[in-house]
Amino acid sequence: MADYSFDIVSKVDTQEIVNAVNQASKELGHRYDLKNSDSTIEFKEKDNVIHLASQSDFTLKAVRDILYQKLIKRDVSLKSFEEETISKATGDTVRQDLKVIQGIPQDKAKTIVADIKKSKLKVQIAIQGDQIRVSAKKKDELQSVIQEVKTKNYPFFVGFTNYR
Repeated sequence: MADYSFDIVSKVDTQEIVNAVNQASKELGHRYDLKNSDSTIEFKEKDNVIHLASQSDFTLKAVRDILYQKLIKRDVSLKSFEEETISKATGDTVRQDLKVIQGIPQDKAKTIVADIKKSKLKVQIAIQGDQIRVSAKKKDELQSVIQEVKTKNYPFFVGFTNYR
């Protein structure tokens, strides 16, 4: 019987995203180089999408960089976002959507499980929806799994919760 466990998740705190978007929007109004660019940042929490809009590709990239700086300051991993291509909008404006990735997809979860099994640690692993539960009899085994997962550097955000 396993006495200790934790979950491997890929979830982002949406309140931190809201705060970063608000800070970035405020900075857009104060930046001299972006004052008349009609640049906007909008977070649709229901759809888990951030909409960026501006006059040109150059200013849109500057807006995205400002947002990324604010997200990094709030400890939100940039691996949690999937950038869509920049597209033309009405008039001379351009826009881009950033999708917020919540949860680990099934195929990526299987990759993580396979990597943990390759390490030959004495742990039990179960995929539970969009997260992975890892349990063991010793805390040291769980800490070894955490280190193993951190060293893999997956192309998506990996966090650890419910450490018991």
